Amino acid sequence: MKKKVLIMGTSPRVGGNSNALAMAFEDGAVEAGHDVERVTLAGKKISFCTGCWKCLDTQRCVIHDDADEIVQKMKDADVLVFATPIYYYEMSGQMKVLLDRANALYKVNYKYREVYLLTTAEDDKPATPVNAENGLKGWVSCFPKAKFIETVFAGNCLDIGAIKGHKALHEAKELGLHV
Repeated sequence: MKKKVLIMGTSPRVGGNSNALAMAFEDGAVEAGHDVERVTLAGKKISFCTGCWKCLDTQRCVIHDDADEIVQKMKDADVLVFATPIYYYEMSGQMKVLLDRANALYKVNYKYREVYLLTTAEDDKPATPVNAENGLKGWVSCFPKAKFIETVFAGNCLDIGAIKGHKALHEAKELGLHV
C-alpha cells in the first residue's frame, strides 16, 4: 500500500549527518513506491509555543510561521520521520520546538500511524539516543492512533560528512524500503 511519508530534518546544519540519514530513508521509501516529502528545518522561521491553547479550539496554531505549515503536513502524512543530531544526549532544540508547536494536532483527525527517529551524534555509545527517543515516544503517546516504530543511530559523526560509509545509512534506507 502506497503511503504518504513526511521526513523532517531538524538539524540546524544544512548538509549535516542526520540529514544524510533522512536522505537514505527517503531513497528507500521512494524505491518502495511511497509518496515522500522531506522538509528541512534549517533556515525556517519557527517560533516557540506560547501555551495559549487556542490551537485546541481552532485546530491551527495562531502563530503563522513555517511551523504552522509543517504541522499541517504532519497531519496529512501516514508516516512521520524525524531526523535529528543528538546534542547533550537529547534531540535538537529545533525538533523539540516543532513537537511543541504540533499541539494543534491533539484534537484533529491526524493520519499518521507510524513514527520513526533517525539520529546522529559525536558519541557512539548505544545509550546516546535514548533521551531523544524517550522524548519522541512521550509525544507519540499523546496520539493514540500513532505508534513509535524504530530508531536508527549513527555514532562517531561529529563533522559534516563523517557519516559517509556508516552502516546506519544502510539501516535507514532499509527502514524506508519497509515502511
